[in-house]
Amino acid sequence: MKHQMAHQIIPKIILTTLLAGCATAPPAPVRVEVPVMVPCIGEVPPRPAYEFDKLPATATDGEIILALARDWTRGRKYEGELEVAIAGCHAKENKWGK
Repeated sequence: MKHQMAHQIIPKIILTTLLAGCATAPPAPVRVEVPVMVPCIGEVPPRPAYEFDKLPATATDGEIILALARDWTRGRKYEGELEVAIAGCHAKENKWGK
């Protein structure tokens, strides 16, 4: 009689254990945000073509001074664009606490 009861109870225990394992829900996915390093400068400003660089070696002092005077505004504009790009990098670094 005990042997027959064991044959009836053991499969029920195993079935109950297996079903209990299937009944538990898997853990819900958790979103984890990790900072990722990205280049802070999307696009490097193109270097202007300076007139001074195109002058021949035989250029007079007057031609050199005029070329430098005309290049000054281009250089200041380029310098401003570079400062803006660097300021953008600096702002992103401060955001991450570096």
